[in-house]
Amino acid sequence: MTVTLERPARQPKPDFEPEPKSKADLIIFGVVVGAPLVALAVAVPFAWGWGLGWLDIAIAAFFYIVSGLGVTVGLHRYFTHGSFKANRKLKIALGVAGSLSLEMSVIDWVATHRKHHKFSDKEGDPHSPWRFGTGPKALAKGLLYAHMGWLFESERTNREKYAPDLVKDPDIVKLHKLFPALALTSLLLPPILGGLLSWSWQGALTAFFWGTLIRIGLLHHVTWSINSICHVFGDEAFEVRDKSRNVWWLAIPSFGESWHNLHHSDPTCARHGALKGQIDPSAFVIKVFEKLGWAHDVRWPTPERLAAKRLG
Repeated sequence: MTVTLERPARQPKPDFEPEPKSKADLIIFGVVVGAPLVALAVAVPFAWGWGLGWLDIAIAAFFYIVSGLGVTVGLHRYFTHGSFKANRKLKIALGVAGSLSLEMSVIDWVATHRKHHKFSDKEGDPHSPWRFGTGPKALAKGLLYAHMGWLFESERTNREKYAPDLVKDPDIVKLHKLFPALALTSLLLPPILGGLLSWSWQGALTAFFWGTLIRIGLLHHVTWSINSICHVFGDEAFEVRDKSRNVWWLAIPSFGESWHNLHHSDPTCARHGALKGQIDPSAFVIKVFEKLGWAHDVRWPTPERLAAKRLG
């Protein structure tokens, strides 16, 4: 007599990592969020007459562009949505650049954002501004939560469930482990450059203020504004299942990410600002990578794809 043993049903992976964020992690988040806010509060009087020069502007702009495009082109359009394919050198470079933003490691950023798309503006969304309701007080609370409050939740989005491809990629796993070192590099490299190029401690101090604190604070709040502002305010040009909207005045500082409505309508599209007059610097950079042969199989929008979900 042959006995057939039934295989136990495979249990679905939980939404969160078994190990939550530690108190140290939350304290670090608090410092990363709070220190730039303090720096921004004193930026204007600090700039008048002392403490701001062309070297500071150049260093801050350079690191803002590199780390910002690391988020938009790298963490978002490439790693999360696969809007294009990249050779190994470009993949690693984008991972490093995205890590310099001090937002999250590549794997954690991607896992969180993929979960956001799965549950966008519904229960399970890590940072929906509609989390607490639609009334004025509830929405104000939701906007604050979507902007930065969600960062202080102790749960971590399950990496194996939402980023299984990256968990299996040895290059990305190495970048994930190196995230603390890359974050420290992002903090210290601007003042080191400022000090060496000006050959003064004052140059190092002002470069730290503008190139580290102000740059990180500005980039974080622009990124978080996509989660908060672009899910409440703005216009809608494409059919979506959530509240994603376009906010034109964030297009330049966000490198095109604020054309958020098309992105949620067609998440894998490499260009978010696809309509006339919509400036999308990230799409331009992807086009350059494609021309250089570093990127291929780019998912550019076509008239047919745009028309399929265009409203009106």
